[in-house]
Order: sequence, then C-alpha cells, then structure tokens
Amino acid sequence: MKTFLLTSLLLSSFCLNAQKKVLDHADLEIWNTIENEGISPDGSYVVYGLQQGEKDQTLKLKTSNGNSVFEYARGEKGNFSYDSKFVAFTIKAWTDSITALKQRKTKKDKMPKDTLGIYDLNSNRLTKIPHVKSYTMPEKWSGYLAYYLEDIKTDKEKKATDTSNVTKSGASKKLKKVSKENGYHLVLLNLMTQVEDTLKFVTSHSFAEKGKYFAYTTTGEDTEDLSRVVFINLDKNLTKTVYEAKKAKFHQLSLSESGKNLGFIVDTDTTKVQLRANELYYFKEGNSQAEKIISTANAPKNYLVSSYGDIEFSKDESKLFFGLAQPPIIKDTLLTDDQIVNVEVWTYDEPRLYTVQELEVKNDTIKSYKALIDLKNKNKLVQLGTTKFPNAELGNEGNAAFALVATSAPYDLESQWTGNSAKDFAIVDTKTGETTQILNKFTSAGISPNAKYIYGYNPMDTLWFTYTLSNKKYTELTKGLAFSDELNDSPDYPSSYGSAGFTKDDQWLILYDRYDIFKFNPETAERIKLTNGRATKTRYRYVKTDREERFLDESVDWLLSTFSEQSKDAGFVSFNPKSKKITPLISGSYRYSNPTKARLSGELLFTQESFKEFPDLRVSNSTFKNISLISKANPQQSEYNWGTIELVNWTSLDGIELTGLLVKPENFDPNKKYPMLVNFYERSSDGLNSHRTPIAGRSSINYSFYTSRGYVIFVPDIEYRVGYPGESAFNCVISGVTSLIEKGFIDKDNIGVQGHSWGGYQIAYLVTKTDIFKAAEAGAPVPNMISAYGGIRWWTGLSRQFQYEHTQSRIGGTPWEYPQRYVENSPIFNMDKINTPLLIMHNDADGHVPWYQGIEFFVNLRRLGKPSWFLNYNGEPHWPLKLQNRKDFNIRMAQFFDYYLKGTSMPVWMDRGVPAAEKGINQGLELLQE
Repeated sequence: MKTFLLTSLLLSSFCLNAQKKVLDHADLEIWNTIENEGISPDGSYVVYGLQQGEKDQTLKLKTSNGNSVFEYARGEKGNFSYDSKFVAFTIKAWTDSITALKQRKTKKDKMPKDTLGIYDLNSNRLTKIPHVKSYTMPEKWSGYLAYYLEDIKTDKEKKATDTSNVTKSGASKKLKKVSKENGYHLVLLNLMTQVEDTLKFVTSHSFAEKGKYFAYTTTGEDTEDLSRVVFINLDKNLTKTVYEAKKAKFHQLSLSESGKNLGFIVDTDTTKVQLRANELYYFKEGNSQAEKIISTANAPKNYLVSSYGDIEFSKDESKLFFGLAQPPIIKDTLLTDDQIVNVEVWTYDEPRLYTVQELEVKNDTIKSYKALIDLKNKNKLVQLGTTKFPNAELGNEGNAAFALVATSAPYDLESQWTGNSAKDFAIVDTKTGETTQILNKFTSAGISPNAKYIYGYNPMDTLWFTYTLSNKKYTELTKGLAFSDELNDSPDYPSSYGSAGFTKDDQWLILYDRYDIFKFNPETAERIKLTNGRATKTRYRYVKTDREERFLDESVDWLLSTFSEQSKDAGFVSFNPKSKKITPLISGSYRYSNPTKARLSGELLFTQESFKEFPDLRVSNSTFKNISLISKANPQQSEYNWGTIELVNWTSLDGIELTGLLVKPENFDPNKKYPMLVNFYERSSDGLNSHRTPIAGRSSINYSFYTSRGYVIFVPDIEYRVGYPGESAFNCVISGVTSLIEKGFIDKDNIGVQGHSWGGYQIAYLVTKTDIFKAAEAGAPVPNMISAYGGIRWWTGLSRQFQYEHTQSRIGGTPWEYPQRYVENSPIFNMDKINTPLLIMHNDADGHVPWYQGIEFFVNLRRLGKPSWFLNYNGEPHWPLKLQNRKDFNIRMAQFFDYYLKGTSMPVWMDRGVPAAEKGINQGLELLQE
C-alpha cells in the first residue's frame, strides 16, 4: 500500500511537471519587461511601465507597499511632481491603430498625436490633455507643469475683416502658423488651481531648478509682433518682458539655480548671412531690462558668440558661462551642383582619419569653447576653452578659481592604432585666463568636488595620481600596488577598478582594487584599507543612492554592494566608515540592481533577479528588513518548462582552471542524452544569476527558450594568450565540451555552437580545427584578420587597427610585425578543413564589423561546396533591430539547430533558399514534408 502510494505521488508529480508548456516563438509576445520605473520623492509611490513584447505599454502606479493605485493602458514615462502629489505621463495611440493607418499610407501629420495624462494622487482624479508634443516639470519644486501643444489649425471660418485679424492701419494680418521656426503654443498649468496660461508661438522655455521662476521666448502672436524674452516670478505672479526685437532669434535660454538670473543668446540679423552676429544677454531680477554683455565686436579675436554653447551659472551665481565659436567656413552659395567638386582628400598625417571627420562634420561646425563673464565685472571676459585646449571642465560647480582644460590633438593620429584617447591637460585661472599645462599624455583626469585636486588613473603607468592645485605637487598614490585589472589578457595597458570619489572637503580619495575599498590621502598617499574582501574573494563597492551626492559622508553609514567571485552570490551590507564595522543587510544567489533612493526620504527602489526569477521591482528602507514586492511582471512563467543554471569547472588544454555556466531544462534527467548548444564571448560566468527573459534577441540564443525546448546550454569562460586568440578559444571551449560529454548526459553527436561578433570570429576559427560541432551559427564573423585589420568601423569612422594591435582581437602588433599570427588566427586559410554546416548572419549596414567579412566567409564555403547559409537583413546594423527581423532571425536559427541537432524537418529556406524575386514576399519558413 505504501509502495503504491509513493509510486502514485511520483507519477502525479511527473505528470504535473510534464504538463508544463514548452516555449515557442509565439510565446515571446506575452512576456513583459519593466520600463521607466521611478519612485516618488517622498518614497510613497512607485510608477513604471509594463511592456508586453512590442505592444502597448501599460502605466502602473502603486504604493511603496505594492498596492495598486492606478493604471492606464498606453501610458508610459511617468514622472512625479517634486511634492509627490501628481504623476504626469504620456498616453500613446493604440499600436494596432497606428499600424492600420500606416498600412493605409496615412501622412505623418494626420497620424494620432500623444495625450498628456496628469493623475492627482490626493483626489485620484485623472486629467487628459490631447495633442501634446512634450511637457516639462520643475526639478526641485512643485505646483506647475508646462506642455507644448501640437499644431492647432486656424479657424478657416474666421473672416479677414475680424478685428483680431486686422492691423492698426486696417490691412489684413497674414495668418501665422505654428512651426519649429515660429514656435508652438505652450500652456503653463498650475497643478493645484488648474489655472492655465496659454503662451503663443513659444520657441524655448525654462523652469529654474530651485526658485519658482519661469522664462520663455516667443516670436509674437502675429507676424507683426516683436520677438520677446519673458521672465516670470511665479511666486509673486509677476511677468516681465526683458528683451524684444523684430524677428529676433533666441538660443540657450537658461535660468540660474535660484531663478533670479537669466542668460540667453540673441540673433537679430534677419538675412541668411552665414556669419551670424550673435549677442549674449543677461538679466537679473530687479533690473528693468536684459543687458547685452558680449557681441561679436568685443569677443576675443577670431571668435564669435556661439548659439550652440550651453549657458550656465556657477553655483554661487557670480559667473555666467557661455560658448565661443570660430567663424564658419563661408560657402559660395552661387555655385550650382555641376560646378561643385566633391572630392575627398585623405592625407597620411592628418590627426583624424577622413571617415571620422565625415561623421563629425556637424559637431565640428557647431563646436563651441567655454568662456565666462564675472557678473560683478561684466566687462571682463575670460576664455577657458580654446582651439589649443578645446575641452573645459568646471570646478566646484563653477565656483572654483580655475577650470581644467584638455586636448587630444597631439595623440589623435596614433589613436588610430593604439585605441587610447590620451590627452594633455592644463588649468586655466578663471580670473586672469592664465593657462598652465600640468599633465602630458594622460588618459583621463578630473577635478575633486572642492576643487583642491586634479586626479585620475593613468593606464600607461598603471597608477592613480593627484595633482594639488595649491602647491602644484604631483603625487603617485598607488605606485607598486595592484589597483589595475589583474585579469587583463589583452596587449594593452590594464584599466583600473574605479573610484567611489572623495570624502567631504576632499580629505580622502576612495579607490577600489579587485576586491576591496581603500581610502588614500591625496597629499601624502597614505592609504587605509576599509574592507577585507580579498580573503574570501568578495568584491565590495560603494553604492551611490543619492543622484546629487558630490562626496562620501563619513559621518553616516555607507551602503556597499557585495559580489562573491566564487559563488557569484551578491548582496548589500552597511558599512561604518569610522569603526569599519560591516553589517550584512541582504544577500543570496541573486543579482541586485543598485538601489535608487527617493529624493526626499530613505526608501530604496531596486530589483532582485536570478535565472528563474524575473527582476521585479522592490521597495525597502536602508535596512532591507521590510521589502515590498511592487511588480509581478510575468506570473505566466510558472506555466512553462523553464530551466536551471549552475557553475561548472574544468581544466583547459593548456592547464588553466576555468569556470563556465551550464543551463539545463527544468525536467532534466541525468540518465538521458541531451543535445547541447555552446554559446560564448569572453567571460560570462559572473552572469550566473542574470535573468534571461524569453525575447526575440538580436544576436544570441535565448537560454530560457532553448532549455525549455530540451537543449542543454554551455557557456564557457575564455582566457586568452596574447597573439593566439583563436587557439586560446579552442583550448578553453573544446576542453569544456569534452568534460561535459564525460558526464554522460550530453549527446556527443548533437552539439552545436553559436556566437556573434567576437564570438562569431571564434566559432569561425573553431570549425576549422574540430568536427565536434554538428552545426554552427556565426554572426558577423571575421574570417580574414589581414583584410579586417585595414577595415573601418563605419559607425564611428575609426580604423580597426587598434583592435588587433591592442584590444579585443589580441594579436599584439601589425601584420608586418607578426604576419604569421595574422595567418594562423584567420579561418580563411583553413576553410577546406571545415566540415560543420554553418549559418552566417551579417548585415549590410554593420557599423562594427565590415560585412564583406561575412561575405568572404560565405563565398569561400560556397566555393568549397560546404553546407552554409547567409542571412543579410537589409539596412540593419551589427544586429537586426527591427522586430520583424529579430523574430525572423530567431525562427531561422531555431529551425537550423532543430534540423541538425534534433532531427526535425528541414525548412524550405534551407532547402532552396529565398530567391531575390521572392524577398519580402515568401520567407520560406515552412517545414518540408517528410
């Protein structure tokens, strides 16, 4: 009887498990992701968007206890007012209706417009305002919201004799339409009283950050009106026009933090002259009008006032910063197209490669150089950025007596092959403009919060440094210490582990090594170790929860994140900077996002995830004792056969101890034989607890999807030897595969491999060296390192040389220095050894890897008669981005692997392809009948 009962229970359990659904491509549509989450300033509410596949997003508003308050289909991008009394969000048109209109070839201006939603958290009342282009709210105060309306059509029934449409002379006014040039109607809404003020033809506007001030620019209500700059004290309900002129154009309208100071650029030239006579204006509350303080006439020689340079005020509002520009290159507008010579002249010693220049033409034409006006002495202009040192960083929020300037120009040419962005740095006195060069050929440098030091990490010396402004002393902080990447396996200078920043008054600089947190005296290089993670291989890092924090406060406990290199477990601890006492808060076999703190309270918004657990939103206080689950995005996951994940270890063919990930089906049976897919890039084992939402990915297999369908997935870490990346991958991957075969549950005759980009290259190499894989998908592969070395990364215009000499491709030199390395690592020279059927995906708009590399691979396989298929999604970049293309790629890849590794029927596209005449008509996804 007992035996019968036990057997019945086991059978029942098996049947329940067996009844779980297997993920299919259609199921990917029902999975949700969380978008645009935020916590209210007082910590009482959380807003987020729930996005199902590529369909309409639903706005969710909940209390910090997880109770539902409000939701709205098609709502997205919710924002709280600073007093946490209102939530504003955008309401989109139904996706299906947009699709239907597009199918009917509806013009863009006839498409549905967005609606603004405003939810009152006190009255639970929703206000909807249609035809809204965009909206803004004050950052650190409440009560108002401003929104731009879409084009409001003029009433055609109005007669020209209507007095509102007649000038003083009796002539009919020319009707004015909203446009980018004329401006749009802006509504200033008082959220508490619901009083609206419609401001006509507004071209720009600005709320002050803290003070209750508002400013806007307008081209006037009709064609004869003057263009104006208007300043409003909302507290006192006082409105003042501070500048007006006929058909003036305004740029860079900006209020100071308090709102009492206003800056803007004016262009009063109504012609199309290319040399614009911009003028800088300044207004201070209490003055009658804005005053002109800089124009072309009194700008530095060979510089003009820029309409593109940001206007900002120092924190103490004693300085106004703006941009200067060099005069533009004047074009001969009288030349016709057949008179213009369009030729590219590339020279060997120009600092930037021509392809880079082409991509940066717009940025070059609007380049501005930071300058300042001391508002106590407006006749004194100090130029900070110049053509020699174009990049300027302000110190102490603009209050500092100096600025840090930099230039990369001396090293731009060599960056083509080094990949390093080295710079020279100098400091500029903000009173005199005197410039003193302080650092030569350093990669990066910054200013400490109180502007006492310049500091940074120099990879060429593998050390952190400080430069004391008061005595011009350079201090090497980490000389002889291991504060650079201990696992660096590229022929390049190792990167640092980073910094948490400075403590109050720039007293200590907080730095990381591989595991621990240290504080360094920036003057003496004295160091104090704060944590002891190395002993247990636990990584400690400071968590910045306050977005506006400028320094670490040693008078309060710090929140630190923890990560175990061995178990991959994560968590948070509380750390007392004075006693060094560590108090555990939360930990486990999870991955946690860095918490976001509510702006005006201690509540924290964060996520917790694992391979099985979706990263739903949670709220807690700083102790993590009472955690509220806010979202339950994908409850349907429990209905599906999912999977499990674990760490596996083995020894590479060259004797290195390695770690990888092994993903198994949820109903895994160690006595069965499973087909296996191998997927890798470089090191991935730290992602043990990452959740893999089943989506139509752009370049890789989805682990959840394939394990649900009965595959085992192996993700090996790779350790590289400089000069031999292909061999390194072989030694790590093949040893790992054979170690799993020895465990007995892998079908050695049905193993596939998949990877993209760098992973695609390694797969192309592997299949020339082994027949262990029955099928392989290589995305954007590089079969020929020699031709790829001379290629261009078209998204950036950069040469690919640095990648082979110093970074990911790890050859360690040029083809003329190491010709044999380039040959040995290039699959193209061993194509005849390939016996593995290949699916290649490489798109013709790839901006990372030239797509002719994929073509080289395919046409040579074709020449050899090797089974291979090539996918090119027209117009797509390094990966397919459009939904229909991602879906298509995932279906084809699954069909390819299912055919070779599971013995399913061959799809039509593998049998006969898709002829060019059928492209976009017949996809060939149907399976052949047996």
